[in-house]
Amino acid sequence: MKAFYGDMRVGILGGGQLGRMLIQDAINYNVNIRVLDPDPDASCKNLCDKFITGSLTDYETVYNFGKQTDLLTIEIEKVNVDALQQLEEEGVLVYPQPRVIRLIQDKGLQKEFFKQHGIPTAPFQLISSREALKKASLNYPFVQKLRKDGYDGRGVYKVRSAEDLPDAFEAPSIIEEWVDFEKEIAVIVARNENGDTKAFPCVEMEFNPDANLVEFLISPSALPLEIQNRAEILALEIAKSLKIVGLLAVEMFLTKDGSVLVNELAPRPHNSGHHTIEGNYVSQFEQHLRAIFNLPLGDIRPVTNAVMINLLGEKGYEGMALYEGLEEVLKLDGVYVHLYGKKYTKPFRKMGHVTIIDDVRTKAIEKARLV
Repeated sequence: MKAFYGDMRVGILGGGQLGRMLIQDAINYNVNIRVLDPDPDASCKNLCDKFITGSLTDYETVYNFGKQTDLLTIEIEKVNVDALQQLEEEGVLVYPQPRVIRLIQDKGLQKEFFKQHGIPTAPFQLISSREALKKASLNYPFVQKLRKDGYDGRGVYKVRSAEDLPDAFEAPSIIEEWVDFEKEIAVIVARNENGDTKAFPCVEMEFNPDANLVEFLISPSALPLEIQNRAEILALEIAKSLKIVGLLAVEMFLTKDGSVLVNELAPRPHNSGHHTIEGNYVSQFEQHLRAIFNLPLGDIRPVTNAVMINLLGEKGYEGMALYEGLEEVLKLDGVYVHLYGKKYTKPFRKMGHVTIIDDVRTKAIEKARLV
């Protein structure tokens, strides 16, 4: 086995901000990283040892890229799984495993997996077309989600009444009961090849309803410990059932009656774990590397209170990125700015994030609102 800190060639499918932050931690371990991304100006471009421009969904491109690596990982699920399966059969280590990516790529399969394993989730139905929606057995309102390719709020449509049906998606989708939730929470789990698992403490999220994206994340959660423990146990159960190697982000709803329902999974570093860079003893990115290299997993405890804010492109503006108020923000103690190296901004595009840490939770939240 080649040493990860020397002669092992590690490939990342996807060159966005998650890959960029993964490389920033990989540098500490002397890891040789190559990246494949369709955007010639992707965030990772100038940070990796080798950057290749190409499609992540084209079989030949992914296969040929993978043949030049010893270990392949992802920062986005929308990749060609057939190529990954072939590479795995030919001896390339692929983490997370192709079978896991295939399951998570399809929200229908994800939901069926929850059902089979007794994982609590919102009642759902698989739908093949817009016509089939008319025969749905769920009561209004419900949510329609495309089975494939939806992310960051795209591919999600709320059906409030029969009047909304003509604008629904005409593609294989799932519909699920509208959950009137109290809070969105998330737990990120790491699992290595030895089967060791660790769950980062549960975090609370506030959403931007316009962009349907996380705008505000608070760690650690102040919810009752019993609820936090339930969420962490659920996330660990899912990671163990999947036998995933790498990171698994488990997004959940806390309902008004105190139930915890699993919403969606992501088999990679995730937006709900960015605060771990400054807020925890080990970051999600280092933990992902430890997991895929089958190393001992790091200390997931919070160092202090952390609030994370996504920097999103301004509504109604497209063009060169301009960061207003940066100097004022940097005058504040415990404020860490992460810009993703994207030259151009457009409405709601993820341009960066800011983490605010403070030993006093209310102060961290106050500073975050100011930021």
